[in-house]
Amino acid sequence: MEAIIQMNNVSLIKGNRVILKELNWEVNEKEHWVILGLNGSGKTSLLNIVTGYQYPTKGEVTVLGNVFGKTNLPNLRKQIGFVSSALDVFQSTLASESVEDIIISGKFASIGLYEKTMDEDRKQAEQLMHMFRMNHLQGKAYDTLSQGEKRKTLIARALMAQPKLLILDEPSVGLDILTREELLWSIKEIIASQRCHILYVTHYIEEIIEEMTHVLVLKEGKIIASGKKEEVLIDQHLSEAFQLDISVRWENKRPWVSIHHKAETLHSSYNKS
Repeated sequence: MEAIIQMNNVSLIKGNRVILKELNWEVNEKEHWVILGLNGSGKTSLLNIVTGYQYPTKGEVTVLGNVFGKTNLPNLRKQIGFVSSALDVFQSTLASESVEDIIISGKFASIGLYEKTMDEDRKQAEQLMHMFRMNHLQGKAYDTLSQGEKRKTLIARALMAQPKLLILDEPSVGLDILTREELLWSIKEIIASQRCHILYVTHYIEEIIEEMTHVLVLKEGKIIASGKKEEVLIDQHLSEAFQLDISVRWENKRPWVSIHHKAETLHSSYNKS
């Protein structure tokens, strides 16, 4: 079985600051991972390495069979879909584009559609819209969509290039509970279709749906725990990562947390930050 991602003793140092320290992590076929950690824990830097936009200071990295230092990184990136709320900066460019044109643009890795399209491109976009229950949005301009519809459009856009790895970086930011659950249902569909492997970054434990198999927990650039979610999502690991007294319970095969804290605990955490 070929590893989807493999990191051996990976560290990232900027100036005198250690961003990531001696990470050993492996993602294998048929695994879908969630990455947890506070802001500043190293999640973004980890993603930048996976996508080839950041080289580690030391250590070995292999992504989708591509060994860093021996591969063409732009070609690697064509096999990786990436969706983040950071893409909202392109709002003005996307505003008047139709939903299907934005989805098709994913084939060309462009913001906006400037290439000549084929009938098969339109057909594939329609299939993705059907998968995400977005048929009623055909022909609609991007700036008329709700936040949830925009997020699903961008995920469909990422899938247009048929990536082997899809990275979803806090995709639920700004969504209400109903819209978040609709988004999670769409992710269930992606996993069920076996289209690609997923890395899902979030702050919210309850977003870890049944189909997500493994969890990586980061704190201050170090791995606290990684592995099957049932083994990682325990009180001890989450309390250490989030610096609070946390207990985990499982309902309908999803984890939920309760926070037990005293005023002095929060005061101590605030002072550390």
